[in-house]
Amino acid sequence: MYLIDISLKNSTLSEEEQAKQLDAHRAWFAKYFQQGNFLLLGPYLDKERAGVIIAQTESRERLENILAEDIYYPNLADYQIREFKAAMVAENIQQFQGA
Repeated sequence: MYLIDISLKNSTLSEEEQAKQLDAHRAWFAKYFQQGNFLLLGPYLDKERAGVIIAQTESRERLENILAEDIYYPNLADYQIREFKAAMVAENIQQFQGA
């Protein structure tokens, strides 16, 4: 599994262009959420223009290919990727959706 921290860099684009990019970014993560590669994702509440994804792929190479499809990749955002093993998973994790 992977923990992906995404932070957008400062943009000189208009608000309209930034909104179009965000729509494309949302379509990208929705695609991989529906395919089961992104297990949990959302924006940070304490940091603007940043968020986190917990992902599962068959390899790091596959994850890199998925990230390369994001409109922000590689120059418009910083991506920190950490690989981890889920040793424990709460049975009630869904109760925290939207919290």
